[in-house]
Amino acid sequence: MPHVHHERVTGDRQSPPSTLAWRSCRLVDAGFPRGLALRLARDTRYDLHALIELVERGCPPSLAARILAPLDEPPLAA
Repeated sequence: MPHVHHERVTGDRQSPPSTLAWRSCRLVDAGFPRGLALRLARDTRYDLHALIELVERGCPPSLAARILAPLDEPPLAA
């Protein structure tokens, strides 16, 4: 029987470790600073593809994060 990872989530929606690594790598590859990429990757309320698309169109990563920040929380700082 395969091992199933259960992650306890408190407050915001978080990605499991393998998904977290994939999401953060995609963001870093798109030009996000590592710290910001990791914070964004942890929170599945951020649309990864929309973040990358904004940056590919010339938007600075920190501004892309502010634009797509969940409405129920203050935006992440760079």
